[in-house]
Amino acid sequence: MKLWVLRLVPAIILAQTLYFKFTGAPESVEIFTKVGFEPWSRLFTGILELFAVVLILIPLTSEVGALLVCGLMAGAILSHLFILGIEVAGDGGLLFGLACVALISASTYLGLRRKDLRAKLESYRL
Repeated sequence: MKLWVLRLVPAIILAQTLYFKFTGAPESVEIFTKVGFEPWSRLFTGILELFAVVLILIPLTSEVGALLVCGLMAGAILSHLFILGIEVAGDGGLLFGLACVALISASTYLGLRRKDLRAKLESYRL
């Protein structure tokens, strides 16, 4: 499998949710109201997801972007498991499934690129 697919899949998943977060779509508002801190958590999550999409698509920063995707999707999955439930607003578990796919793709990419990630993280130390 080409490594770019492991970067593109989570980027597409996160990018397609940005519209809903930034426009205040009812489904998104409902989700973040249940989690708490609506609208700030919704907007902040959207900004972080936008950064993750950009970072994972740029080859020089792809490992950092994948790391951010993993953190965001771990939070989404935990929110589904402990607050929201697997199925949200009658979606049949689609959002939960997409979060799992994004996490698996990004973590697989990180696993395959762990040496590069380690080198990049060490270069960021002050």
